[in-house]
Amino acid sequence: MNALSSKGHARALRVADQIQRELAGLIHQELKDPRIGMITITDVEVTRDYSHAKIFYTSLNDNADHSEIEAGLRRANGYLRKQLASRIKLRVFPQLHFVYDQSIERGVYLSHLIDVANGRI
Repeated sequence: MNALSSKGHARALRVADQIQRELAGLIHQELKDPRIGMITITDVEVTRDYSHAKIFYTSLNDNADHSEIEAGLRRANGYLRKQLASRIKLRVFPQLHFVYDQSIERGVYLSHLIDVANGRI
């Protein structure tokens, strides 16, 4: 890997981190859609050309309907992208793609299985 691609990768990581911070604030402070509820942005992946950003989220509500959350985020997508573009200066701002992050649920489930196997439950 040459220095140029290493620098480009580091910049993509910084942009992803900034999108994550700004987006979390926007969702919690400015979105009023009840379908979205309390979500957490767990990760952001930005393509090297900054054309797309995959936004991973999870819900803090155990009984959340993920399709409803996704519909709310899809509806707010244009607004969120516009707000982010005004706060983060990039020549081309990425399209936002929201993806439900199941890793926390899987972790809790696996932890439960381990507890059962060890006779703690």
